[in-house]
Amino acid sequence: MGTNGGAASEFRGAAIGPKNESGFQLKPLASERALERAERLANLLASIVESSDDAIVSKNLDGIVTSWNKAAERIFGYSATEAIGQPITLVIPQDRLSEEREILTRIRRGERIDHFETVRRRRDGSSIIVSLTVSPVKDAHGNIVGASKIARDITQQKRTQEQISILAREAEHRSKNILSNVQAIINLSQSDTSEGLKEVISGRIQAMANVHSLFVETRWIGAEVSAIAKQEFAPYLEESHQKRIVMEGLQTVLEPIAAQAIAVVLHELATNAIKYGALSNTRGRIELAWSRAEDGQLVLRWTELGGPRVKAPQRKGFGSRLIEGTINPLGGKVLFDWRAEGLVCEIAVPT
Repeated sequence: MGTNGGAASEFRGAAIGPKNESGFQLKPLASERALERAERLANLLASIVESSDDAIVSKNLDGIVTSWNKAAERIFGYSATEAIGQPITLVIPQDRLSEEREILTRIRRGERIDHFETVRRRRDGSSIIVSLTVSPVKDAHGNIVGASKIARDITQQKRTQEQISILAREAEHRSKNILSNVQAIINLSQSDTSEGLKEVISGRIQAMANVHSLFVETRWIGAEVSAIAKQEFAPYLEESHQKRIVMEGLQTVLEPIAAQAIAVVLHELATNAIKYGALSNTRGRIELAWSRAEDGQLVLRWTELGGPRVKAPQRKGFGSRLIEGTINPLGGKVLFDWRAEGLVCEIAVPT
């Protein structure tokens, strides 16, 4: 009894498979369950492959496509029907065919290729940048019979990285240019008092800051001449009873370097006109005209009228030196004509 009870308890709960009419077991349930699990796993893996955002492709050792998921259809533009049975070179540019030969050579050696960045060709002929991972595929006996590829489209990522790099270089260039201009302004500024010097430098730097706000509006393409002038003349343009500022010229957009120079120059001319020239009394006015010369340069003409009588200076003042020091490095020219009825300044700047 004890022995039989032990044997019974030893097999109690064990899976008993179906039996035939003679009472012999046909197939263990455990094997059936293992088969079901394997099928479920295979279905799960197939579902993962089909729902992946990355192209997952398999090929044999001759480079012939044997499977092609939905993402591959979307990324490369070929349907599974069109791709399966075709050589993988279907999506490889002519100048990169040597890559495929190298990949197959390494796969035959059992090597895995991780995150290999390259270019592939879509059905419409356009190129995309992909990151490839290629792994050997083995049969039940461990023999390498092909390869599986995972391709991730990183075209937009690369473009974004390149844009960031370009913007970083551009920001560095602009920062250096701004600092160089500020340094020139400081070197060319002078006043009888420290407060006066502070005011002069502050006004000139503010003129640069104003034009930079225009650059933001155009995404750093540049600034339009009339917009630059309106910033400097804003207090006088608001006077409706009298037109003290007359501007005339075709719409002309200047690139940032030239626009900064014109902003500083107009600020300097306006400051001088307020202190000593046409804007120092109630009757004076300014005419500002600009046009493009045949060689493409911007020619800007500043004319003061109705102000105090003008005497030509015996030597160049700091304002004149600043204007020339701003325009000449750009390959431009400045001409001052100190007429009795008012200053005429003509400026030519390459654009």
